[in-house]
Amino acid sequence: MPTNLNLDDKLIERARRVGNHKTKKEAVTAALREYIQHRQRLRVLKMAGRVDYVPSHDYKAERKKR
Repeated sequence: MPTNLNLDDKLIERARRVGNHKTKKEAVTAALREYIQHRQRLRVLKMAGRVDYVPSHDYKAERKKR
């Protein structure tokens, strides 16, 4: 899907070199993947302290059920 974006050429080139990417497309794709992973981690961290921990729960037995 072709997309036209007005991006900072210096920033893209720097990302390409730092990430050792051959093309601008590779650099942008990698950056987007990292951005998504980062945001997902932040969502998980927000849950810290909100999930009850039950030390007696046998999580290994739950895995075997799947």
